[in-house]
Amino acid sequence: MKPFHYVRASQPRDAIQAASVAGSKFLAGGTNLVDLMKDGVENPSTLVDINRLWLAAIEELPGGGLRLGALARNSDTANHRLVRERYPLLTQAILSGASPQLRNLATNGGNLLQRTRCPYFMDPAFPHCNKRAPGTGCDAIAGFNRRHAIFGWNPKCVATHPSDMAVALTALDAKIVTQGVSGTRTIAIDEFYRLPGNTPHIDTDLKSGELIVAIELPPSAFAAHSHYLKVRDRASYDFALVSAAVALDMTSGTIRNARLALGGVAHKPWRAAEAERALIGKQPSEAVFNAAAEAAVRGAQPLKQNAYKVDLAKRAILSALQSARVAA
Repeated sequence: MKPFHYVRASQPRDAIQAASVAGSKFLAGGTNLVDLMKDGVENPSTLVDINRLWLAAIEELPGGGLRLGALARNSDTANHRLVRERYPLLTQAILSGASPQLRNLATNGGNLLQRTRCPYFMDPAFPHCNKRAPGTGCDAIAGFNRRHAIFGWNPKCVATHPSDMAVALTALDAKIVTQGVSGTRTIAIDEFYRLPGNTPHIDTDLKSGELIVAIELPPSAFAAHSHYLKVRDRASYDFALVSAAVALDMTSGTIRNARLALGGVAHKPWRAAEAERALIGKQPSEAVFNAAAEAAVRGAQPLKQNAYKVDLAKRAILSALQSARVAA
């Protein structure tokens, strides 16, 4: 680990000012950043400790939504009464995302900012990684790509986003509230994350020094019929090969509205809008769920070693839909 400056901030404006210097990073739980620093993947010149900022509250919003403080710990968020009652999908995703020890330390904002990654990104011994060293190429394209993306990738990067929480938040239409030198912004989560494009080393829409202060969840009609399913190599803590966040609003046996997002398949949480349209207005049945699963994987572009993810995604969606249907 390379030497770095350490700054402890007591106010958001102080943290933002300190982090606006090139090479600076915010430090909260540190469960991702510190590991990357130990491995030589991240080498910030300054760490701005934000753990003393008053950003950990979980508050009810007018109309029935929730505001989740960026520094609320994942365990506190998953076990909060209003989260469990109104957004059980989020609770399920967080609890599947890491060990209890990590959840007790990791923060909501830090969870969202986990680096999109693959084994080539995580190991500096591999010289060709556009995410770690822009312009060097991508060793995964012709290398070991079993865990990589099947949607939204290009020859510059085929890595996948690791957060389970972000997949559930995508299905729940969450918004990210940020504060920076230019003021406050509210960003739809689907616009917060980026596909690789020509800048695969940039994961989010955050500007230099911009700080996540909260996550806002709109009122939800999905609590009774939602499910998060994570498929992984190991039953214990591991990143998803494929995950599916499903939320249904059902009235009189008809799906009035639907949300479906996938994890482990793209550079960002992948919203399956075509699958949602295949569900809305229909009565739940095996045929309807099969049609939605087929729609969700339409356009997938598997690599040499990860074609199995197409069928795995369909099976995960079918299982999550069946579970969501009977959740109440």
